[in-house]
Amino acid sequence: MARIPLLQLSGISLTFGGDPVFDGLDLVVQPGDRLALVGRNGSGKSTLMKVMAGLVEADSGQLVVAPGKSVGYMEQEPDMAGFTTLGDFACQGLEPGELYKVERAGEGLKFDPDRPVATASGGERRRAALAGLMASPPDLMLLDEPTNHLDIEAITWLERELKTTRAGFVLISHDRAFLRELTRATLWIDRGVTRRQEKGFAAFETWRDTVWHEEDSARHKLNRKIKAEARWAVEGISARRKRNQGRVRALQELRAERSAQIRRQGTAGMALQAGQKSGRKVIEADKISKSYDGVTIVRDFSLKVQRGDRIAFVGPNGAGKTTLLKMLLGEVTPDDGTVSIGTKLEVAVFDQARSQLDPDLSLWDSLTGTPDMRVSGSSDQVMVRGSPRHVVGYLKDFLFDEAQARAPVRSLSGGEKARLLLARLMARDSNLLVLDEPTNDLDIETLDLLQELLDDYDGTVLLVSHDRDFLDRVATTTVALEGNGRAVAYAGGWSDYLSQRGGVANGNQEKTKQSKAKLKQESRAQSGLSFTEKHRLEALPGEIERLEAEIAKLAGLLGDPELYTKSPVKFAKATEALSERQARLDTAEEDWLKLEEKAGG
Repeated sequence: MARIPLLQLSGISLTFGGDPVFDGLDLVVQPGDRLALVGRNGSGKSTLMKVMAGLVEADSGQLVVAPGKSVGYMEQEPDMAGFTTLGDFACQGLEPGELYKVERAGEGLKFDPDRPVATASGGERRRAALAGLMASPPDLMLLDEPTNHLDIEAITWLERELKTTRAGFVLISHDRAFLRELTRATLWIDRGVTRRQEKGFAAFETWRDTVWHEEDSARHKLNRKIKAEARWAVEGISARRKRNQGRVRALQELRAERSAQIRRQGTAGMALQAGQKSGRKVIEADKISKSYDGVTIVRDFSLKVQRGDRIAFVGPNGAGKTTLLKMLLGEVTPDDGTVSIGTKLEVAVFDQARSQLDPDLSLWDSLTGTPDMRVSGSSDQVMVRGSPRHVVGYLKDFLFDEAQARAPVRSLSGGEKARLLLARLMARDSNLLVLDEPTNDLDIETLDLLQELLDDYDGTVLLVSHDRDFLDRVATTTVALEGNGRAVAYAGGWSDYLSQRGGVANGNQEKTKQSKAKLKQESRAQSGLSFTEKHRLEALPGEIERLEAEIAKLAGLLGDPELYTKSPVKFAKATEALSERQARLDTAEEDWLKLEEKAGG
């Protein structure tokens, strides 16, 4: 017996001023569906979700929700007018006996139900809206970037809840790990066309690349056919007075078909260039401690940051990640201990709050009005890594069109604001990047490019992120703020951190904490090593293995006898990188020998 669709869209067409967002869209959502909704920023994902929620009316077509079924939508900016507290908003529509569900969701998502709406941040409002939706799950949940403003503990809680829910859901997220874990089918919006595959997000990129390859092959065949027909038409003029008008019309139709094809949007033309080399030592913290209002943020923490390191800082919201970062950068003075900053540092900061962007300025003025980007005597040029560029041309590198150049920053989506901030950051030379939640609102293709740029960046990166997949791709060291002033450095990214902690990602498992603390005390007593030294000794084999692999890769590249002739710049960079990696390997091996000797002595 055929199932009755939970929600059905038929013949949906919608236009906002220019090209149609959707044209004749048909879509069915079945009971229990777990759908990833993916597509480039600006492709219409949020718009489609609002159509499904009945909040945006299509120009034509029909939305049908099965009788007796409900649809709930978590929007990015919930309207809380008329509600006094976040709890009042989250509890709307619930029976008195169900209010405990909001309290439970509030604990998992970390929001205070008693917080007045008037003083709540955007992130707190979103968490309250999500808690309300999870407390009274409708038959279909429409979730638009639910992990934004959540720390990893809250994301993990939400994953568990969505895994066990009987409701269906459609999910927009930039968080690959979240999508892979939860989805069983994928909706892909690409240039106004919505495709569906009955596989979860884990299979999306292979599917996308296959579709694009087939599209490129078809376009190539069409171009060859047009060239052949055009050659016949030209040669036919001298061979015959009267040409075959049928073939001429066919040629015109082929050219019209090619013109009608919608080209894929290219990836952002972002480029990241390190300035002068910093000193080998970038930052060294020695037994630093900091407390606020009797709460210990970090206690007796030591860390050495060397040129080329990619260090991630993770922990619950409010644990003190930003405070620790500011101490390392010299912006906040520790209560105890010392921080020494290396030489020749050129710091560039990506600010999570986007506070560097004035919402009332246009995109044009946001770039030309920046002192270190301004070109003297010019109102339409910006200085990009030492060379003048026209402001519109530079904005196009970050996927903005000419019409947006004079639009105010406040009109941009979250992803567009992130790209504009990256445009400002990448225009300048730097050798120390500080990235505070850079992945929020960026689409998957832009995240891929950002990761590649960071891989090739010849500088040092300090990163705060709750995106587990991005941490795994970028970080070489993860500093975890584990509560009660404990900050511990682990080799590798998020998965490596979990592995080293035995799969425990937070400090709530008290027995595990006590057991590990006891083992560490015993180990420390036996070895004569400090806690930081013991951790360094444990991390060094992985670091040495990674450096050896990088050296082997560079040596293989330099083994090409034609590399210098074909690409002298690439040859020079590879040679310099090989020398730098070898020096780091020598230091790591020397550190390992000293610590091993101390541990045995």
